[in-house]
Amino acid sequence: MDSARHRRHCCDEMDVARFKQLPVMGILRGGDTEVVEPLVEALVESGLETLEIAMNTPDVAAMIRRAVEVAGDRMMIGAGTVITTDRLEAALDAGAGFIVLPTLVAEVVAEARRRSVPVFPGALTPQEIHDAWLSGATMVKVFPAKLFGPQYMSEVKGPFDEIELLACGGVSAGNIAEFFSAGADAVAFGGSVFAAPALAVRRMDEVVTKVTALIGAYRAGRGRLDAKADLP
Repeated sequence: MDSARHRRHCCDEMDVARFKQLPVMGILRGGDTEVVEPLVEALVESGLETLEIAMNTPDVAAMIRRAVEVAGDRMMIGAGTVITTDRLEAALDAGAGFIVLPTLVAEVVAEARRRSVPVFPGALTPQEIHDAWLSGATMVKVFPAKLFGPQYMSEVKGPFDEIELLACGGVSAGNIAEFFSAGADAVAFGGSVFAAPALAVRRMDEVVTKVTALIGAYRAGRGRLDAKADLP
């Protein structure tokens, strides 16, 4: 990568501190370039600040570029399912500001770190989670979290309290607070909100309703955790 392009990507990279203020990430898999603008506007309206677009989506480079353009500084746009260095290169060329993987792919994580791009490798078992963290993960994506539920976060945090975990899979407005209470540092949601039929007919009101509910449930749960922490 030439130095000018590298500087551009550094300027566009995810603000991790900002993400930790609202540690809720949307995952878009599918759709098309025409849905990007109304979807980004709907997500901004709902209060979401972080969106991952999966690299196994058709015409994904154009979708990421358009999302970055529409979002501006209102939302952080990244790429998911980055399981090869070729996909990493394509994602960064399109303007992705962070990288997400379903598993640990050491060369992808190493290259993202070399370029100072936040990276979220996936893992499930304690050994995988530890290996992903040691690789230099910004956070470790616990996937699929729905198989074991929120309590699994608590079990993992026991020996690995310093490892930051992002729960992905099965997160809803009904259980998002449980995931954080159990020790998750962030969560991600996808198909439950970005349903293909709703996107196909541009039912952005449904997206706004669901994302607003998720964020509202997170904030309510966060408030309860903060209040509990303040007790003598």
